[in-house]
Amino acid sequence: MRKISGSTVRRLSLYLRFLEQFDALGKTTISSAELARRGATTSAQVRKDLSFFGSFGKRGLGYSVPELTARLRDILGLKRTYRVVLVGAGRIGGALVQYPGFRQRGFHVAAIYDRDPRKVGSRWNGLVVRDVRHIVGDLKKEPTDIAIVVTPADAAQDVTDQLVQGGVKAILNFAPIRLAVPADVVVKSVNMALELETLSFALANR
Repeated sequence: MRKISGSTVRRLSLYLRFLEQFDALGKTTISSAELARRGATTSAQVRKDLSFFGSFGKRGLGYSVPELTARLRDILGLKRTYRVVLVGAGRIGGALVQYPGFRQRGFHVAAIYDRDPRKVGSRWNGLVVRDVRHIVGDLKKEPTDIAIVVTPADAAQDVTDQLVQGGVKAILNFAPIRLAVPADVVVKSVNMALELETLSFALANR
């Protein structure tokens, strides 16, 4: 398979959400034009995105909603459950651990860590906050697919090193710092200040 760009993967995720909405409404078929309209793209882009993974739909008939939904879930790796740990029991971490959408999509937040002794031992959404000093040993006992880092910048790299040592291969980073990881570890960073500045630019230049 050719290398698939991140933008294509993000659009596939959007298409899946739209398809699930259509399925909930009892709709059995959908056109590329309707998916494009919902995703603020073009019919040609929808067809190109899907063409990376095979042939879908029939000309003049559109796509079967149940079939395309199942295929996109398979393509996005959502037919299994992922074990997730969260590092950083702050306000953002608290909001993330309570988000029901993770479990609905197969992402099971199984543990939360912090270094603050005032937080260690407290209970968050049914989880007891663990001491981050034990994270490597815990991860070796309980292999984990994905880690979410929601720590201050000065702690993020050390936490990441421990996660890598514990065998984690995918990290979602909310800390305002670029993380250094081995080539076989994937990091996706969420920079909220950057996103707000992008919105600020859009408002200032309308």
